[in-house]
Amino acid sequence: MGNKAGGKGKKDPTILSDDDIKELKLNTQYTEEEIQAWHTGFLKDCPSGKLDKKQFLNVYKKFYPEGKADKYCNFVFKAFDTDNNNWIDFTEFLLAVGVSQHGNLEEKLKMAFDIYDQNKDGRINRKDMTKIIEAMYDLANEEDRSGDKSPDKRVDLIMQRLNKEKDDVVLRNEFVQGCLRDEFLRKILAPNTAILPGGQTSKTTTTTTSTNVPVNSISTETGADV
Repeated sequence: MGNKAGGKGKKDPTILSDDDIKELKLNTQYTEEEIQAWHTGFLKDCPSGKLDKKQFLNVYKKFYPEGKADKYCNFVFKAFDTDNNNWIDFTEFLLAVGVSQHGNLEEKLKMAFDIYDQNKDGRINRKDMTKIIEAMYDLANEEDRSGDKSPDKRVDLIMQRLNKEKDDVVLRNEFVQGCLRDEFLRKILAPNTAILPGGQTSKTTTTTTSTNVPVNSISTETGADV
């Protein structure tokens, strides 16, 4: 999905090709004019066409000044870097923003799973889930991790509700379907997808993904005017 630079025949990541626009129009709700505007803004902040992990973390920290964003940011960055080349290109970036802004509940839950599925094998085990909870606690600056609030206890509860096969492995469909039917799980694992009266999902003043990822805030840093 991502555009790789460097080497013979590799695409310049600063270039927005017709194929890129076609892919983004097909997989997001943005018009060509809006895509061009996002691209212009992206290049203002990322002149090389590459959003690296350090820059991503710096933006992230602004929205969680009281917490420790490093661990959780690594989860998010790796999920967005779909071609595993250690930087996020414009197409990868806007596809993520598109789900954040316009995706339905199921699409946002799939994104949440992809953030948690760090080795991208389509499953999350107990160890993975514990790392996720610890990273979320760090992000929220949660110091009380004793008793029922301990990461292990919280993971026990999550796995019990999600994993019907009792094999300590949660598949993508199990995660999505479990969160769809269980509001408690959504509040823990995808807090920005809480259902409001009328069937709408919650929104904040800063557009975020289903897991409180300020991807749209990065575009604010880049100056995209949409």
